[in-house]
Amino acid sequence: MSIQDILKKSFLSQFNSDLSTTEVLITLLVAAVIGTYIFVIYRLVCRKAFYSKSFAISLPVIAMITASIIVTIQSNAVISLGMVGALSIVRFRTAVKDPMDLAFLFWSISIGIICGASLHELAIEASILITVVMLALHFVPNAKPSLLLLVNATDRGIQGELESVLKATTTSYKIKSRNASASGVDMIVEVKTNKEEALVEQVLSISHVERATLMNHDGEVTC
Repeated sequence: MSIQDILKKSFLSQFNSDLSTTEVLITLLVAAVIGTYIFVIYRLVCRKAFYSKSFAISLPVIAMITASIIVTIQSNAVISLGMVGALSIVRFRTAVKDPMDLAFLFWSISIGIICGASLHELAIEASILITVVMLALHFVPNAKPSLLLLVNATDRGIQGELESVLKATTTSYKIKSRNASASGVDMIVEVKTNKEEALVEQVLSISHVERATLMNHDGEVTC
């Protein structure tokens, strides 16, 4: 037997063409069960105002499809090479805006790969550990977000007095915008404070200040 035959035999021995229907069904069933479990966890930790049911349903389906592909690849060398070529030209252009959605998507795909490789215990253990970490971090309170203070005044020289009030009533502040005109000035200040009512009252007490608005910050929370 030549070296080429030995290498060929060694390569082909990596593929299992004797997969029974029972083994395939068990693999798909385990992928479906764990995928449904991922679906439940997604519903539990989803914080978005608009819950995407179609995305949630796709999680167990993706796990089963991925498991089917892996089973097919490991059963035949020719099909595996063809599958690699076919999948390499597939392009998905749907943008995933929420990083948590991306994490669940990779979780579902990974479970499909692991189940397709018949490592069912690893899939179960990994899912349990991922759930523990995710839920533990999910209930960690966020850092208190900054607030935006909008000040409208008829005098452009109020900044010094405004900063004195900010130093006394906030833990930190940063002037984000200062829009001056002939009729006055509009300022936007990012503040962190536990004295919200006192801050607004003291800003309104500044002469020439007509309006003070304190609103929540919808951007990233900074520690």
